[in-house]
Amino acid sequence: MALMLRRTKNEESDNNIFWTTMADLLLGLAIIFMTLFVLAMTGFTQQSLEQKRHQIEVNKELIENLKKANIEAEVDPLSGDIKISDLELFEVGSYNLSSKGKAYLDKLVPIYINTIFSKKELIDEIENIIIQGHTDSQSFSGIKNPDAQYMKNMELSLQRANSVASYMFNTKIDKQYTQKLKKILVVEGKSYSEPVLINGKEDYNKSRRVEMRLKVKKLDITDILFSEVQHL
Repeated sequence: MALMLRRTKNEESDNNIFWTTMADLLLGLAIIFMTLFVLAMTGFTQQSLEQKRHQIEVNKELIENLKKANIEAEVDPLSGDIKISDLELFEVGSYNLSSKGKAYLDKLVPIYINTIFSKKELIDEIENIIIQGHTDSQSFSGIKNPDAQYMKNMELSLQRANSVASYMFNTKIDKQYTQKLKKILVVEGKSYSEPVLINGKEDYNKSRRVEMRLKVKKLDITDILFSEVQHL
């Protein structure tokens, strides 16, 4: 009987040790996870701010370079997006570049590409250069169906964006950037899905535009986690 009691007590002791060990292990893992999470989020924020700082610096230089060349362009100082009126680029109702449009791109594109691609801090962070075509919401004559109107504008906006993208390679951009540009260049048509509103009303002239947009890579938090693990 005493032997059985001692065995029972030993089994209970072993079980207590097992559960204590598991609890300590889980607590340890939780602490490690929380530590990594805090480190990762801190690193993520710092890298995000650094990435944005580089982009803003390039945008500032781009604006200055365009001004020096007497090129009128609406540039967002934070994103670097450039908005170009259709009147600067195309014949009325056409997706073919006008002589004025080609002359405009001859001056603007080399400054845009050479400024962006010359920055080592930013070049590896660029995911895409997006050329977007936009139209206004005015109707094409003879088309009454709203969906057909939208798609007709989609076709025009895409053709205009493609005309600009194609002509970029005819300009005097630094040839060392040509292959890089081919890999990241994207053409989009937006129809009239993103109109320019002034006091709540669409400005048709401003809505008809082509935009050059820079898309930077999103930081991957898993990369930061692995980096922090190696330093633990």
